[in-house]
Amino acid sequence: MSAALLRRGLELLEPPGQGKAPPGAQRGRDGPRAAAAAGAARRRKRVPEPGRSKATVKGRVVKSAIEEYHKKKPVNHLRENLQYMLKGRLVADKAITEKVLAQNRGRKSKDQPPEKAEKKKPEGTVFTEEDFRKFEREYFGIP
Repeated sequence: MSAALLRRGLELLEPPGQGKAPPGAQRGRDGPRAAAAAGAARRRKRVPEPGRSKATVKGRVVKSAIEEYHKKKPVNHLRENLQYMLKGRLVADKAITEKVLAQNRGRKSKDQPPEKAEKKKPEGTVFTEEDFRKFEREYFGIP
C-alpha cells in the first residue's frame, strides 16, 4: 500500500476537528544531508519509458481505504454451501466412500483407523425344542 493511500485512510479515520500537520513537519528533510540528497536526486534523471507518463493524475482513480477493507472482508458462504449440499440427495455406495476415505488417509500407521473386530453372534442351535423332546422319547424311552 502506498504512503498516499495510507495517509488518505488515516485522514478518513481521524476524529473531526484535528487538522493536517504543517507541510514542513510531514517530511523529515531537515539538516545538511537533506540538501545533498535533493541535489543528487536532481542530477539522477530517469530515462522516460515509452507509454503513459506516471507523473500525470489524469484518469487516476483514488481508492478509499474503507472500500478496500470492505472488499477484502471475509464472506460467510455457509448458507450457499448448505443449500448446494442439500440440493443433491445422491448418496454414494459405502464401498466407494470407503475407497475415497482410504485414499485421503495417510499411509502411516497413526493415520489408519483402529481395526474393528466383528462381533460374533451367539451361536444358536439348529434344533428346536420339539426335536429335543422327540430325541428324549426315542433314546430314553420316555413317553
